[in-house]
Amino acid sequence: MAKLKMKKIELIAMLTDSKKIIELLQRRGVVEISRNDDEELENTNVTAVVGEFDKFRNTASHALEIINNYAPEKSSITDMFSGKTEVEKHEFGREAMQMEKVMAAANEIIKNQRIITESANSSAQLDIKCDMLERWLPLDVPLNFKGTATTSAYIGTLPYPITAETLEEQLPENCSVEVVSGSKEQTNLFILCSKSSYDEAGEILRKQAFVPVSEADSHTPKELISSYKAEIKELKKASDNAKECIVKLAENRQQLKFVIDYLQMRKEKYDALSGLGFTESTFVLTGFIPEKYAEQLKNEIEAKYTASITFTDPSDDEDVPVLLENSSFSSPVEGITKMYALPGKNDVDPTPVMSFFYYLFFGMMLSDAGYGLVMLIGTTLALKKFKLETSMRKTLTMFRNCGISTIIWGALFGSWFGDIVQVVAREFFHKDIGSIALWFQPLDDPIKLLLYSFALGILHLFLGVAVSFKMSWDAGKKLDAVLDTVPVYLTVLGVAPLAASILTSVPQPLKTVGTYMMIAGVILLVLTSGRSSKSIFGKLFGGLYALYNTATGYLSDILSYSRLLALGLATGSIASVINLIGTMPKNIGVKAVLLVVVFIVGHTANLAINLLGAYVHTDRLQFVELFSKFYTGGGREFAPLTVNTQYIKFKEENNNE
Repeated sequence: MAKLKMKKIELIAMLTDSKKIIELLQRRGVVEISRNDDEELENTNVTAVVGEFDKFRNTASHALEIINNYAPEKSSITDMFSGKTEVEKHEFGREAMQMEKVMAAANEIIKNQRIITESANSSAQLDIKCDMLERWLPLDVPLNFKGTATTSAYIGTLPYPITAETLEEQLPENCSVEVVSGSKEQTNLFILCSKSSYDEAGEILRKQAFVPVSEADSHTPKELISSYKAEIKELKKASDNAKECIVKLAENRQQLKFVIDYLQMRKEKYDALSGLGFTESTFVLTGFIPEKYAEQLKNEIEAKYTASITFTDPSDDEDVPVLLENSSFSSPVEGITKMYALPGKNDVDPTPVMSFFYYLFFGMMLSDAGYGLVMLIGTTLALKKFKLETSMRKTLTMFRNCGISTIIWGALFGSWFGDIVQVVAREFFHKDIGSIALWFQPLDDPIKLLLYSFALGILHLFLGVAVSFKMSWDAGKKLDAVLDTVPVYLTVLGVAPLAASILTSVPQPLKTVGTYMMIAGVILLVLTSGRSSKSIFGKLFGGLYALYNTATGYLSDILSYSRLLALGLATGSIASVINLIGTMPKNIGVKAVLLVVVFIVGHTANLAINLLGAYVHTDRLQFVELFSKFYTGGGREFAPLTVNTQYIKFKEENNNE
């Protein structure tokens, strides 16, 4: 198991059964429909219908968003694991009958939201007006006051401070100036002049940058402010009533979720219909289906409807989608493969290849049995207690397996929440129990762990080379498979004991054998790597270039595995420091309380940080080191017509009816 074999499907059925068959295919979720390209068949235009579905769905989604804003749904951290609500097919049909009522509620919710928004905008504008009128409060005439039968008035602002006396000296004699209010930036003025002096005073004021007030309302500033505040109060009352209405309409939350999913399904169904080919009485559907589901689907459809289904193998030039299926051990890390790229047409699925080393390296980087135990318990409880979606179930299963690996490595290295066992024994029972490692403690012998990290790295790289060998061999390139693999194995295995002797003692016979293997590998690389070239010089330089690439490439690749040592030491070191901080007080009671607090907070943070680090760096070792040896990627993910919902799912999806 790896990449499921795909078949092309061609379905011909009666036109009257088209919608029912599409609905059945949607619930089964095993057919990717291709668009009809047969010019002899007609297509149907569903743009208008799909547009209506989008419009209604957007309305329902907007209403749900509004409800969640004013009446948040009570939820806990466990709700994220609960998955979608399961419904029976007959329940789905019954709920669909209520759509008109739910959409009416959605429109009412949006209407009330509009009232709230408009009230807020209007209130903000009125607040600004009130703020502007505050400086005119001492004025007891309307701001649009123009004067009396014998006088004319100017009401406005000068953009600088000035006194009434100073301004009166600049104006004609029969002008009176009153400073209503002022600041360092401006002076607000009421100026009363005789009719005969009005124009002359206006000319003087204009030269001094006087700005008259523009106000159409014939009320005093005090009256206007009072009126505006009363209006703001009414707007707030309308807004509060609208909010109460929205909270009351929140009882439609679940129905809105259903409508959103229902409309999404209808939209996708009609999108699928647009890809079919039609005659006067029949329709033709083409696409891709995994071979394992083909006969079962054929038997079901042909038993229920007047239909004919045929399956053929795709041609080499067709863009065949990719669907992965692996064992329970490997499938949890399929998401890691998809994160990089799905396998291309000539690729093998790398998931089974990398799964063992993925768990191995993750556990080695985290390397604390206590942390692994927390991961194992947490993920196991979640997997047993909650009805999880497939992707979430696979993710939690992956971390559960990584937790098991972490427990094993932690026990080998003697790390249980760092050195908490030794700390408790020493600080509270006055006993020195020493190391509890089943193998050795990395902090005591980091070079040993570094060498084992390099050794595991070499095995990991050789696995990638072996996969490349198999792919070439299966493609009929048997000589290339041998000549591209054996020299690399000989060279790297030959250099390994010589390089290890720099860090530790290596038996001379092993170094001697390594020397001969290295020489043999180098000679083979130089003589065979340039074999595609026709000239002697081309072959020679091609071989030397391959030798350079092998030396530098594999050296950098192998050194990358030192991160196994680095992250493993970091986890244990930080955990030990946390335990040390918790035992600093001399008083035994204070020490116990502090240790509990520091233990919970410190180890939670350490687990979170190093969990992320182990995840990221384990991914990197797969993507950069392993995949570069054999994997191209570039495949297109299988995208079947399915119940692509956000909140609900059919129970029949789980029992393969």
